[in-house]
Amino acid sequence: MTIAATGLFEVVPLTQHIGAEIRGLDLSKPLDDASIKGIYQAWLDHIVIIFRDQTLSQEDHMRVTEYFGQHGHIRRPPKYRPPGFDRVLPGIMFISNIRENGEPIGALPDGEMMFHHDMIHVDVPDKGTLLYSLEIPSSGGNTLFASGYAAFETMDPALRAQIDGRIAQHHYNYGSTQKGDGKGTEAFARARHPAIRTHEETGRKAVYVNRLMTVGLDGLSDEAAEPILNAVFDHAEKPEFVYSHEWRVGDLLLWDNRCSSHAREDFPAHERRLMLRTTVVGSVKPY
Repeated sequence: MTIAATGLFEVVPLTQHIGAEIRGLDLSKPLDDASIKGIYQAWLDHIVIIFRDQTLSQEDHMRVTEYFGQHGHIRRPPKYRPPGFDRVLPGIMFISNIRENGEPIGALPDGEMMFHHDMIHVDVPDKGTLLYSLEIPSSGGNTLFASGYAAFETMDPALRAQIDGRIAQHHYNYGSTQKGDGKGTEAFARARHPAIRTHEETGRKAVYVNRLMTVGLDGLSDEAAEPILNAVFDHAEKPEFVYSHEWRVGDLLLWDNRCSSHAREDFPAHERRLMLRTTVVGSVKPY
């Protein structure tokens, strides 16, 4: 892996298959067109890009989101706000275990979380997600990112023949972090998408099913689909396809939901964790 210097910033790959750190940019200041084009290409090339040591206002965060497309809207604004937040811009979501009056101020508060693709349970899923860290626990809470490209390209041909060309069913009804934990909200959406998705910008194929939300395959009974899906999940989550991000305060991460899945490791429940999340809306209905 080689550091690529553009003259505007550096792109430092973090693993063979996924992840790169962008060095030399202060995102609190507007970027010129050449820099925006360069980081967009780095995103397509590396799937996950990381900007360390950023100090961003909500306006900065939204501006950076719009470098990659139209920002998404959240369905449920936060009911409570942590100290220091007199307002929250539309489009910003809290990911946090902080509680006010006994209720979490944000989504996905506690524990580990299975691999998943954001918003795969809607007809036009978000193409990207940005997460900015304000408070992190002393240990744990790493976010794991798995390359769907690498999983597809290295899949055993016999397994690939069973999954490629099929339509998968996705359902959001799995509680807060794990399938069947009973701690979250009830389902609000279902969707069907190709189990292997062709990225509309790169033309590459990627695994597009995940352990948390994928519940079946069209044309197969649950009993027939389950071993196929489990074999795909096990393959797609192999460590060699995964980048594990150890958070620091001031990190901004952007990942491509069209060709990667992600998961979260557990962390101490008594320690505060606060992230600000935005999304980039998709423009293509995969199916």
